[in-house]
Amino acid sequence: MMDNKMIVEGSLGNYVDGGVVKGFQFLGRLPYYRGLGLSMVEDIVIEIDGETIPREKVRFHVRGKTYTLDEMETVYDNRWNFGEQATIIGLREGGLGAGSHKVSFAVRYRVSYLPFVPTTKDTKELALAA
Repeated sequence: MMDNKMIVEGSLGNYVDGGVVKGFQFLGRLPYYRGLGLSMVEDIVIEIDGETIPREKVRFHVRGKTYTLDEMETVYDNRWNFGEQATIIGLREGGLGAGSHKVSFAVRYRVSYLPFVPTTKDTKELALAA
């Protein structure tokens, strides 16, 4: 139901660290109506223009803290709340060129009362923000 709201329109940009473009980033929302502890987010998969970014090159940033996906597995004192916009980062040398890019964002998360592990995905065509 909330899959089409996962990627925030107009949020695609290059990720700059120390004055160097090290990848790209966009804002993403959790596709679950209650919010979750970060340890309950099992995986995040991002694709840019059909290229899947390797898990070890994905970063998640919320409330001033940045995590690798492996680090998130043991984060019990931070959450991704309903409606909250987290920065999703894909490390990719040189970032993205100007123009339109196809972005896919999938989240697999664990909910105690569900007998399965849901994965929700959104895909949008976004222009690189200036």
